[in-house]
This record gives sequence, C-alpha cells and structure tokens, in this order.
Amino acid sequence: MTLFTPEEALAYHRNGKRGKLEVFPVKPCATQKDLSMAYSPGVAEACRAIAADPDTVFDYTGRGNLVAVVSNGSAVLGLGNIGPLAGKPVMEGKGVLFKIFADIDVYDINLNCTSPQAIIETVKAMEPTFGGINLEDIKAPECFEIEKTLKQELDIPVFHDDQHGTAIISGAGLLNTLELTGKRIENLRVVISGAGAAGIACAQFYVTLGVDPANILMFDSRGLIHPQRTSGMNPYKEQFANGTPDMDLTAAMQGADLFLGLSQKDLLSQDMVAAMADKPVIFAMANPDPEIPYPSAKAVRPDCIMGTGRSDFPNQVNNVSGFPSIFRGALDVRATSINEEMKVAAARALAELAKEPVPEAMLEAYGVDKLEFGPDYIIPKPLDPRVLLWEAPAVARAAMDSGVARQPVDLEPYTQNLQRRLDQSRARITDIVESYAAK
Repeated sequence: MTLFTPEEALAYHRNGKRGKLEVFPVKPCATQKDLSMAYSPGVAEACRAIAADPDTVFDYTGRGNLVAVVSNGSAVLGLGNIGPLAGKPVMEGKGVLFKIFADIDVYDINLNCTSPQAIIETVKAMEPTFGGINLEDIKAPECFEIEKTLKQELDIPVFHDDQHGTAIISGAGLLNTLELTGKRIENLRVVISGAGAAGIACAQFYVTLGVDPANILMFDSRGLIHPQRTSGMNPYKEQFANGTPDMDLTAAMQGADLFLGLSQKDLLSQDMVAAMADKPVIFAMANPDPEIPYPSAKAVRPDCIMGTGRSDFPNQVNNVSGFPSIFRGALDVRATSINEEMKVAAARALAELAKEPVPEAMLEAYGVDKLEFGPDYIIPKPLDPRVLLWEAPAVARAAMDSGVARQPVDLEPYTQNLQRRLDQSRARITDIVESYAAK
C-alpha cells in the first residue's frame, strides 16, 4: 500500500526547513539579563553547582531528556549498508518519533566509523551530553559487541532498537497468542529465519519469556545453524545451534508452533504453512513484503495468528510501540541501564493493553468498527496514545524494583502527568510545523 510518490517523499524532506528537526531555546533570551543568565556570567552558577554535585546536571541542563540516536548506516532497514550520510534521514526520523510519542529530545549522531572499537570509544566520549543512547542500524555481529561493551562501561541506558524493539513488540504478541491458543511457552517449537541483530535478539528474548532454547531452529542465508556447522558462524549464532546438517526450512516447519521471519519476502510457501502445528503463529516481518503474504497464509491455515511489519494487515509489529515509552520510563527514574526486567515489563504491559477496550477515537483513526482482543488484535496499534501510559510506568517500576533507578517516582501521579506532558509537547510541535507551512 503506497501512500506517496518518491517525488512527494523527497519534497517532504527538502521543502521549507531542510530535514525534519530543529533546536529551539526553552528559556527567555530577550533582555540583557536573560542573556547574562543563559550564558556569561550567570551560567557559571550552574557550572559550579554541577562541579560540586554531578547529579545536579539533571536539574540544570537538558541531559535527563536527551537521547543520542547513534548509527554508522551499516544496516539501514530495507536499504543495507548505505553509510552515515545516506542514513541520516532515518536517524532524524527516529528523533521525530521519540519527540512525537514520548516528548524526548534527540540529537542524531551519524558516525563515519566501521570498527566496533571506534564506535564504542566515540560514544563513551559523548556520555556527559546524553541521558541515554539509542543505537540504530548497525550491522551484526558488530552491533552485539558494541551494545554489550557500552552497557558495561556507561552509566546511562544503552539500547539497540534493531535488536530489542522487534523482540519486545513481537514478545508481547507471543504472550497473547499463548492465551488464545492454550499452548505452553516451554513447549513451543520455534523456527526463525534471519540471524541478524533482530533475529538473535528475538530468540534471546523469547528464551527470557520461557521458550526452551533447544526448541529453536534458526536459519540464516546459508541454511540451518546446527552444531556441526563452521562457516558463517559467530558466538551469537552458536547459542542457537540445533538440528542436523540435512534439515532444511521445509523440514523444520513440520509441526512448528511459531515462525519468526526477519529475512526476505516469499521465503515461506503455503505448503510449509500448512504443515505447521494447530493454531500456528506466524510473525513474518521481512520489509516491506513479508515472508509469505497475509492472504496466502490465511488461505491454507485460517486458524493461524499472523503478524507482519505492515500497517495494512492485522497485528503490525512496529518498534514505535516500544522504544519511545521504554526510554521515557528509563529517563524519568534516571535508570543506569535498560535491563531484561524492564524489557519484559514493556512486553507484558503491551500484552495487557491489547485486552483493554479500544477508545472510539482509535477506531476512527484506523477506519474500523471494532478492535477486540483476539487473533486479529494481539498487539495494541502503534498510534494508540495509551501505549505510553501503560508502558513507561511499567518500565519505570521494573527499573525501581530491579535496583537500577537513581530517582524513584510515585507511579500514580507520574502516570497522570504523562498524558498532560505529551499533549503539551504535541501542541508545541503543531504550532512550529504550522508556522513553517505558512511561510
């Protein structure tokens, strides 16, 4: 479903103010006194206070609401290794989503670095500027080393969304399919096509949720990842080495309960889907076309529960349902990391929200008469404003419970204030965008 032409997309980025982001002051700077407080000599008071107590940087600067979207453009979704310049529009777009969905400010940092160590050292050097680091579109397996090292060495949240975003959103869907199918998570037989950042992270997260790693069969472009294989391997793939050298995707799909696709279109045949277990789950998320078209899967298995990355089919797995709210909750308690407990809390919050009555405004926004928990609605819609109100407090609570929160919050007033904050932010954005449109 194409909503625009290439010319319209280019004009969107080029016309008026170039790009998609702009930086605005939030304090008055109209008088000599204002300027003296904003910079010299008044700024020295804030500097002295922070020097005496570093934690006050969150009181006197915007660090606590500022995230770096960091990329080298080596694995841009659907485009591949296009480099930091060509990847910059994507990173600016990520900044827009942070602001629109969670009122988080972003600087996009596009690095001309290819080695993991160069990226690690660069990001470490920038830590004093930011409250959190969102790694983006960095290819595997380098992305695993980069995130792991930065999480160990930085005192602020580090989150590679290409890995964990898809894992958390699809994990929420997986939790709800268990309720709908009556299956037990430890008994699920899982087939994964795609062993890059998202595929590995999804497998790891599903294991955290309760999937038996021995029940996972993972394929990459060379075939099954099995214990005897030596080519194209790395430590991250090796943890999911199962099966035998002669097993292909057709054999693996026999009796499978869940197929997760993060690979390429038309990889699954109708015969493969027909051979799956009763009430199979198919998360076919190749971009922009899934591993099997939604109508084709439903034609042979009407009992399947299917999710894709597309908005024109049910159960869209969209990372915007995750990272803005996750960072919002983490920043608001000044978390030192985004840990497994926080990611699980995000998934469970999304799963529970899908069971709530959907407001009329949401039905109108999506042009449907009803949205009710069931096979065609296992994940909240990405544009549902309630996502922030459910997910951010759940993440904040998990951060406090797991001991990584430096500034605990009272969750009831915190939740009440989130919607007010988002409404005010969006009103400011609307005024700015309309002012440019009027020029």
